[in-house]
Amino acid sequence: MSNAIYAALARQTGLMSEMQVVANNLANASTTGYKSDRAIFAEFIAGTRNNLADLSMGTLAGHEFDLEQGGLRFTNGTFDLAIQGEGYFLVETPQGQRLTRAGHFQLNAESELITDTGLRVLNAGGGAIQIPEEATNVSIAGDGTISFDGQIIDQVGVVQPEGQLSRVGNAMFAAEDGFQPVEEPRVVQGALEQSNVSPVLEIARMIEVQRAYEAGQALIEREDDRIAKFISTLRQL
Repeated sequence: MSNAIYAALARQTGLMSEMQVVANNLANASTTGYKSDRAIFAEFIAGTRNNLADLSMGTLAGHEFDLEQGGLRFTNGTFDLAIQGEGYFLVETPQGQRLTRAGHFQLNAESELITDTGLRVLNAGGGAIQIPEEATNVSIAGDGTISFDGQIIDQVGVVQPEGQLSRVGNAMFAAEDGFQPVEEPRVVQGALEQSNVSPVLEIARMIEVQRAYEAGQALIEREDDRIAKFISTLRQL
């Protein structure tokens, strides 16, 4: 196989990976608290024979999240919460504590505050938040303090990761290096943070990737045809 085809195939593989990232962003354009994803590519050099120049090819090296805050959508829901500025809600999962900006919360049968997928929302101390059954007019302050009739019940935990985040769900992250409480959180009751995906930009990128893939496919076909003609000529000699 020629070096041109090797390089083109490496490029095609990367473009397919990027297309999957773009498609996932579009699929989550309306997912509460979703952060758009970007594919990161790296160059690697492959040696060639006969003292020819090294072959440069690209590969998918990882992903980068756009952590810019999404717009707020006001719902007036008692347990719909959004964070303005830095910070993440802390939730309990079977795999450990996780971080999210998706604040569409509700109560379970035990009157515990949970996510829309049934995971417990944790307080500032890392414990479950339980709302008394008689609490009919719950208020949640900007610092996450939960109260009703002037009595403080608990405080929603808002934390900030100390290192890099890794995605473990559409709107869920793991903080491998731990996290610390946000000193002055800004929690908004009755609102949800929308996805920060721009559908227009993602569609434009999808078209760009598709055209690049088609161009690469055409190059491979031309190179394959050239090699076939070269072999055919040698056989006729």
